[in-house]
Amino acid sequence: MRIVIAGSSGYLGQSLMEALAGHDIVRLVRHRPDEENEIQWDPYKEPLDPQILDGVDAVVNLCGASIGGRRWNDAYKQRLRTTRVVPTTVLATAVAQAGVPSLINASAMGWYGDRADLEVDESFPAAADFLGKLCLAWEQATAAADEAGARVVHLRTGHVLGPGSLLVARLAPAWKLLLGGRFGSGRQYLNWISLRDWTAAAKTIIEGDVSGPVNMVGPHAVRNKDFAKALGAALHRPAPWIIPGWAVKIVAGEAAVEMLRGSNIKPGKLAEMGFEYQDQTVFEALRTAIPR
Repeated sequence: MRIVIAGSSGYLGQSLMEALAGHDIVRLVRHRPDEENEIQWDPYKEPLDPQILDGVDAVVNLCGASIGGRRWNDAYKQRLRTTRVVPTTVLATAVAQAGVPSLINASAMGWYGDRADLEVDESFPAAADFLGKLCLAWEQATAAADEAGARVVHLRTGHVLGPGSLLVARLAPAWKLLLGGRFGSGRQYLNWISLRDWTAAAKTIIEGDVSGPVNMVGPHAVRNKDFAKALGAALHRPAPWIIPGWAVKIVAGEAAVEMLRGSNIKPGKLAEMGFEYQDQTVFEALRTAIPR
């Protein structure tokens, strides 16, 4: 397959590039091209020339500033939206104009918001909070490709656990210092997937025919308190403490919603596809994320 990838330099993009070895890969980059397979683009200044997509079988878009990159003030919230909606709109328009068969677009578990103990699958509507509205705008930005008849997939990704992953990098130091524990009540769900399972699932989706939203999460969500214990076990440390919600909010601001609320998200589409996980439990995923 000839595949064009935007956002290939990010954490997920780098792993996906390795998994797609053997395909003809073209990278859309913001900097001056250094390699033969790189093409420069700037979605914030001009449309993408649809001729670039001639003969392309699939476009993969992983663009977007990190949700956990920093505290959310108004400026950063706007950046979160702009870096998702603008590149997606530009790519979807070019996909429609060039007649590309497939657009595989990033999305996030933030679509679902806080559903307490309710099990949710891909059929549930977007939440009315900031992340829910962000994900809705993000997915709606693919409209041009969808209307042109392209197969459009939205990868609603949970916390990805792998070497160098943001969540592990932020929490592991505290756990190593015996300061680990649950956040708030600890009952809120945390949806995870190992990096190698995310990559394998994304590769299967790109090469396959599934369409619509796909929950890119592990087979079973875990409570925050159980995640804390699993991380402690992977690091050979106890995790006995209770970290109050107000303390998390002081450190992380509004971004603390990622750790203090959650939904029990089920990987409905992956189950229908018969996808087989390499890491069935969050402990197995954490063991792959933390160097021995």
